[in-house]
Amino acid sequence: LCCQSLGETACCVRPHSPASTVANMVIKVFLATSSGSTAIKKKQQEVVGFLEANKIDYAQMDIASNEENRMWMRENVPGDKKPTNGIPLPPQIFNEEGYCGDYETFFDAKEDNRVFAFLGLAPPPGSKSNADDDQEDQENKDEEDAPVTEEEEEEEDEEKEDDLEAEDEAEDES
Repeated sequence: LCCQSLGETACCVRPHSPASTVANMVIKVFLATSSGSTAIKKKQQEVVGFLEANKIDYAQMDIASNEENRMWMRENVPGDKKPTNGIPLPPQIFNEEGYCGDYETFFDAKEDNRVFAFLGLAPPPGSKSNADDDQEDQENKDEEDAPVTEEEEEEEDEEKEDDLEAEDEAEDES
């Protein structure tokens, strides 16, 4: 990572990589470089590690040494996403100005293989896209909602009769 200082706003930006999914869109990870909490450090490392492993461009926005970053993060985390004390803890993730979520929502998205959608990015080439998932879900729903033909209804009735006969035979044998 290369560190750049832009006036009073200091951030570390990963150099642009060819695998970047959307040009000029930068994921911003608000974190505390000098956090005393081991739990927060681990969460920050997991988010940053995932972004690096997947060659996703991002900017580390330090809230420990930069008051401007801290205030921006606090002001831009939606009210319903803030903890009861009103002060969101790092890491907080944004796509440019748009709020993506905190560590817990990142973790859930990762578990569901939907991190790119969570980040507001297109999936990398060669991966199953969320659009494919949505299309597949819609196709399955369409199949479920399709009217049952007379032929299908007769097949279902025959299967039920066969099942009942098999149960009767099993009862007779016992």
